Amino acid sequence: MIQCASLSGRTGEDNEKKGFMELNAIYVIVAREFKKFIREKSRLFSAIARPLLWLFIVGAGISRLVPRDTGVPYTQFIFPGIIGMTILFSSIFSSISIIWDKEFGFMKEILVAPVSRLSIVVGKALSGTLVSTMQAVIILALFPFLGFKLSMIQIIAVVFICASVSFCISAFGIVLATFYDSYESFSVIMNFIIMPMFFLSGAMYPVKLLPDILKVVAKLNPLTYGIDALKHVLFPRGLGSMGPDFSLVTDAAVILFTSFIFVFVAGKAFERKQ
Repeated sequence: MIQCASLSGRTGEDNEKKGFMELNAIYVIVAREFKKFIREKSRLFSAIARPLLWLFIVGAGISRLVPRDTGVPYTQFIFPGIIGMTILFSSIFSSISIIWDKEFGFMKEILVAPVSRLSIVVGKALSGTLVSTMQAVIILALFPFLGFKLSMIQIIAVVFICASVSFCISAFGIVLATFYDSYESFSVIMNFIIMPMFFLSGAMYPVKLLPDILKVVAKLNPLTYGIDALKHVLFPRGLGSMGPDFSLVTDAAVILFTSFIFVFVAGKAFERKQ
């Protein structure tokens, strides 16, 4: 009995230590990526300048072609899409750190550490989530200049959605990065994926107005549901034919499910690299 109690106590201590090591590994990865982001001023500038150009230049130009009976100005309509663009570019770009870590040997040090591959994936995804959400919040702060009147509950809901979508897209970027060993090859496939994801997400025009074949592709795009959820929060009174394409419950379920799938696949990919 004493031996069993001793073994049980030791097992409990071992599990506690292992859990602490897993959490510490996640914290170290997140802190490292956040410090890198803070030091790279040009990265922050480009991440903010890109959506501003799309919002005030591209959006203002296209608004001349859009009928004025949609209920809201076109620049307001694309505001959720511009926030989604910020999340998309930032989250995918964060996964590039995996390529650099491979080239400079840091990834080997992580993989030989006594922590699960799932903790590494979660740490990388959370670091991308933190950075992407911060940039999305900066863009969100422009809402008074676009004529929005948001309550504190709406702002909190938008930030929560941004964090959820950022985690999903960051995990997706990690899945892609695990299959490439050089920045050049990854950047090619990244550019091939990013722009179609953006344009087929309902950011610039409703998904319901797309041709049938493109509707199918748009429904496979996780960013579509993130932007759709933002439309639900930013336009609670609806937009008529320009409104959300899915229910908020559907948006949340898809984002949650795809996040789980991407994390699982990325964890298995890292195990393959072991």
